[in-house]
Amino acid sequence: MKRLFLNFLLVFCCSYSQAQDLPAFPFKLPAKKPDRVLSAAMNRLYDQYMAPTPQENELYSQFKYTELQGFDYHDGDGTISRRDPSKIIFANGKYYVWYTYRNTPVPPQGPDKANDTIPSSDWDLSEIWYATSLDGFVWKEQGVAISRPPKPQVGWRSVSTADILFFEGKYYLYYQGFMEISGKRGDDCPVTASYADSPDGPWTPCNKIVIPNGKEGAWDQFSIHDPYPLIYNGKIYLYYKSDYNGKPDLIRSSGLAVADHPLGPFKKNPLNPVLNSGHETTLFPFKKGIAAMVIRDGQEHNTIQYAEDGIQFEIAAHVSLMPNAAGPFIADAFDSKGNGRGITWGLSHFTNAGSRGKQHSILGRFDCDLSLDLDDPFMKKTGALLSPEIHFQNGLNKEQMQRIKSEKPGR
Repeated sequence: MKRLFLNFLLVFCCSYSQAQDLPAFPFKLPAKKPDRVLSAAMNRLYDQYMAPTPQENELYSQFKYTELQGFDYHDGDGTISRRDPSKIIFANGKYYVWYTYRNTPVPPQGPDKANDTIPSSDWDLSEIWYATSLDGFVWKEQGVAISRPPKPQVGWRSVSTADILFFEGKYYLYYQGFMEISGKRGDDCPVTASYADSPDGPWTPCNKIVIPNGKEGAWDQFSIHDPYPLIYNGKIYLYYKSDYNGKPDLIRSSGLAVADHPLGPFKKNPLNPVLNSGHETTLFPFKKGIAAMVIRDGQEHNTIQYAEDGIQFEIAAHVSLMPNAAGPFIADAFDSKGNGRGITWGLSHFTNAGSRGKQHSILGRFDCDLSLDLDDPFMKKTGALLSPEIHFQNGLNKEQMQRIKSEKPGR
């Protein structure tokens, strides 16, 4: 131990001594890492990110949002909700998206009041619907794609959070299939799938669990959420999210399962979880590898990460105002051939659209520049300014205010 400390001290002293004789860091930021002693912060600038400035970083972007036309929410009374959009595909001359659709007599009432018609949560008693668009702004709702099957089949209570795969001439929808009221024990549910010859259906259920929960004691023993398939190296890479660590300190991370066929068998990666943060799964082919949008939860929330092998993800950019449950349009989601071009737009959801007692979610459009084929300098600016009203809406709660008022002055 003493020898290790002496070696560290020697290296530090040499580096510090060398730095004393260095000229000042140049005013013009070098495009490549200079051959000189650097601080930890400046080393990170060159070693961690794809470029030393956000303007040159291909995986940095701002996000802009637009209201959609074509969806009715019953005057916002909480009885109709749309959330968790899939990735968007282009087929038959138009864009397609699938999403969780709830249409219930009343808004969610919690697990204790839920029954066959009263939902416990925003995704309870739901079906999977789909819509099409010619421009990505105005959408035409086409109706149900996946309805709830009879009890006791997988998803009899609710089907939600779908995502789409196109493979060898067929379309596959992966989704969560609830077999109990959401919230009774948690959000325990497996992943199942349906397939069709057309994005308009009809859809045939595979009638089996595609991604099983982990064994007892495993991080994913209770939930496999947000199935998200891509084609990578000729195989189906299906990313998914799970909650673990237990309440009240839940951790959300993402894992990976790989298969040769869309219906499996899927083999989970032994390094799972491959992402240690995030709330939903949003990924896309980028260059030779896979990029991931990591939102909301965990130590590395509000980051975009990259893994050349689709497994070993590293932070590529820190961003703000990320889309929740983003479903991007990915032109090469199923055929990137190791040359992923990135994304520029998609749909996301807002789960706080309703007032108290009228909880529901709405879909919106996001735009960005995470693409090798776009150069939008407005998307590369930093420091997005929000109005004071938005900041004040994120104020102290009642308990925090009482604590502060009870503190003695000067503390």
